[in-house]
Amino acid sequence: MLLHKKFTRIFSQSLTVSALSVLLFSACRKDILDAVPVTSISNESAYSTPAKILAQVNGIYAQFGSASYYGGRFIVFNEQRGNEFSQNDGNNSTGANVWNQSISASGDFVNAVWTAAYRTINSSNLLIETLATSTVVPDSVRKGYIAEAKFLRAFSYLSLVQTYAKPFAQNSTSPALPLRLKAETSSNNNDLAFSSVADIYGQIIKDLNEAEADLPTAYSTAILNASRAHKASAIALKTRAYLIKGDYAGVVTEAAKLVSASTPFQYSAGTVTHRLETNVATVFGGSYLGNEAIFSIPFVNPAEAPDLQSALAANYLTPVIYLNPTGIVSDPVFSSATSADARKNLLATNATGQKLLKKFSKNSAPYTDFIPVIRYAEVLLNYAEAAAQTGDLNKATALLRAVRNRSDAGFTFTTGIGSKDELVSTVLNERRIELLGEGFRTSDLLRRVQPLPAKTGNAGTAPEVAPTAGNYVWAIPSGELAYNTLAPR
Repeated sequence: MLLHKKFTRIFSQSLTVSALSVLLFSACRKDILDAVPVTSISNESAYSTPAKILAQVNGIYAQFGSASYYGGRFIVFNEQRGNEFSQNDGNNSTGANVWNQSISASGDFVNAVWTAAYRTINSSNLLIETLATSTVVPDSVRKGYIAEAKFLRAFSYLSLVQTYAKPFAQNSTSPALPLRLKAETSSNNNDLAFSSVADIYGQIIKDLNEAEADLPTAYSTAILNASRAHKASAIALKTRAYLIKGDYAGVVTEAAKLVSASTPFQYSAGTVTHRLETNVATVFGGSYLGNEAIFSIPFVNPAEAPDLQSALAANYLTPVIYLNPTGIVSDPVFSSATSADARKNLLATNATGQKLLKKFSKNSAPYTDFIPVIRYAEVLLNYAEAAAQTGDLNKATALLRAVRNRSDAGFTFTTGIGSKDELVSTVLNERRIELLGEGFRTSDLLRRVQPLPAKTGNAGTAPEVAPTAGNYVWAIPSGELAYNTLAPR
């Protein structure tokens, strides 16, 4: 469904207390099970009781974690566009045209990601506006819910600006996206001029700063701490946003809130502690809720799990895509017979000799692997890169070693850390190793305005895409062009 073609129908879903909304966290939130599932109700009714308001909050998380978005496909797309994976299946329904860089403005996936993100944004806007003056819940709870909505709105805009707009370092003044900050329940406001890349990032940071101020430090259970935004979630996302923007000082400022001054690096506030797990395999145990999980998408109810084409395990282990032999899998961490790195054990080899990623192992329905959207390891690597870029080589090296030595306690960096440029390069390589398959590769190439490399696979050949090429980022979707006359042509 295109975003603007059936605007009223899409955004009436923002007023829905659906079974999906209620079930998302039903295993840990028994109080919302009394909400009555309906298809469309008035705004007043949807926010008339504490249980219904919580159901609306849950509904925004459900939209963000949908199969076409962060619950599956969006992460796979970001891996397909990069160079860590080759493609087995030449069918466009499995993203072959994403992998070979031929997808166009009219492509289903180009439109689906845009729609999923803006649906999440509009639901967030509706909740923010409705709760601004609500007295149904205590003020601290009301502010916390608004902060969660701002967190998810910021996250959605960050995904959009990375996917459809020129990188900040390439052209921060170019038109990026329509910046929709008001709830829409009709097609009256389809026409909206696009804001610049810089303006989008400005709003993202503003939302996250405000979210940090009002989010709780912690929740009452492990699953809520992993799956609901808390202060550390907003701070961690700011380190990502600043890194993508190229504001390394901003990364350092935010990361220092989450990373202790000396080893062992960790963050503790209230009942929450974030740190690296001793064993990296623990993080990918299917339903991981431990200290490394800063923000995750849980599938506590099998009915909510992604389908075959969207699930990460199904794509990585079936396999639709397999590890590119010339990608990071060729690094000695994975390829050397003498490597003692535990991350080697996150790979498998199939009967045809293809290397597969098994971080997500539930390779049959229901595909209920929890998805780690923000991990503490990422925060350490964001900090390491920014520290190196700002000249603090000692801090950068210590953070880099923390990530590497978690998986290989006996490893010592003897090269690649002698200068700023060498250290940045080594940290970037460690990101490829540590975050493999988690949706970071394309973003890391784009933010540094590097070409999307050529690659080969059983589905053919994908050409290199230069930063100046028209398909370096995804085109503005045909649905937006059709119904927003102010969209850039």
